[in-house]
Amino acid sequence: MTSRRTATAVTTAALVLSGLAVAPGAFAHGSMTDPVSRVAACYAEGPEAPRSAACKAAVGASGAQAFYDWNAVNIANAAGQHRRLIPDGKLCSAGNDKYRGLDLARADWPASRMSSGAHTFRYKGTAPHKGSFALYVTKDGYDPSKPLKWSDLEEKPFVTVTDPGMQNGDYVFRGTVPKKSGRHLIYSIWQRSDSPEAFYTCSDVVFGQEAPATPPPATTAPAPTASAPSEEQIADGADKSTVGHGGHGGHGGHGSASAAPASPDVPAPAAAPGSGVELAETGGDATTPYLAVGGAAVLALGAAVLFGTARRRRTR
Repeated sequence: MTSRRTATAVTTAALVLSGLAVAPGAFAHGSMTDPVSRVAACYAEGPEAPRSAACKAAVGASGAQAFYDWNAVNIANAAGQHRRLIPDGKLCSAGNDKYRGLDLARADWPASRMSSGAHTFRYKGTAPHKGSFALYVTKDGYDPSKPLKWSDLEEKPFVTVTDPGMQNGDYVFRGTVPKKSGRHLIYSIWQRSDSPEAFYTCSDVVFGQEAPATPPPATTAPAPTASAPSEEQIADGADKSTVGHGGHGGHGGHGSASAAPASPDVPAPAAAPGSGVELAETGGDATTPYLAVGGAAVLALGAAVLFGTARRRRTR
């Protein structure tokens, strides 16, 4: 009888842990949509048949799946160590080989028009979480035909904001863009504060009239204007995404590290009235679901062993 009770208790515990194995983890997802990130622009063009030469080359290098997973350019355990973890030349992919096409050095990436001065930024948050955004712009003299290095970015971010509000599924925050001219790149880091995960984007921008690149780009075709994916495009591609949504609904992504302080001259707007959207704060990180699965498997194995022991005792 004792053995039977023991086996039953262990089995019950195993089933409980098995339930935890499929419990939602601490996932976030997203990408910059104003100015449009490279990965979002190429997803909007269509991963199977992109229109622009740059996106065609990126899909050729990474494959279409990377762009169906457009909202997950991340490092699960970044914990603020962005410069240590991401090598020069791989900033746009965050050092993730899956997204290597985003690192192609060329001057014809789809770009967003940008003006110096006040700007409202939008970042599609397909799974909202607390955290901080830091935006950097490239230095004067930036050459897009060369691999992007950390030293190509201005030393300090021109926008830092913590826990911005959401409007219609976008994080929305304001900032002042430095005076620039010609083609540049805006690099964003979204560092979650409820997990060590961080997300990264490269957004190609043009201030005023774009000057010819030096040396000339591989293609002489004019660079197209970048467009963000529509809600319909995001919904249509969701079933082809391999990104775990972590039970948050919407579409998928990831992020984390020490939160950057909000800039006093960059106020974060409140969530849209009546939106009912709040930033979630959850524990764990991207490894949580796998740890739960492992624990459940071990406990289930233990239950099987105890069942075997109980049977042997009854037959003696």
